[in-house]
Amino acid sequence: MTISAVSNEFPESDTLIPRFREAGDVTLDLFHRDGRVDDRWIGFHPREFELLWRLAEQPGERMTRKQLLADVWRIHFEPETNSVAVHVARVRSKLEAFGLSGLLETHPDGGYLLKASPGPSSYRLDGRS
Repeated sequence: MTISAVSNEFPESDTLIPRFREAGDVTLDLFHRDGRVDDRWIGFHPREFELLWRLAEQPGERMTRKQLLADVWRIHFEPETNSVAVHVARVRSKLEAFGLSGLLETHPDGGYLLKASPGPSSYRLDGRS
């Protein structure tokens, strides 16, 4: 499918879904639904990957527990579990093996953020990054 065909099929969108997303020194791969540092795979479970993928979409910006539940878990109510905190801890634990556990921060006002600079995107249809 060409870019013009994509533009005609989805006229309101100027962004394609990227296969890769950078999260600091971690490269997230949507196809494999895992992350890697250099040539070593991390071994994320699906929700762990989705959590980091979502935070990497807006690095440096706080996401509340409620936002993460809606975007990652696709639920719009407050469950009686600490599922978000548990998944954050699991991601940090896996990143610790690479010395990167500080990549995922807890915000002082609640919620979480990815402590990484946003990188340029090559997935915009109009050439803007």
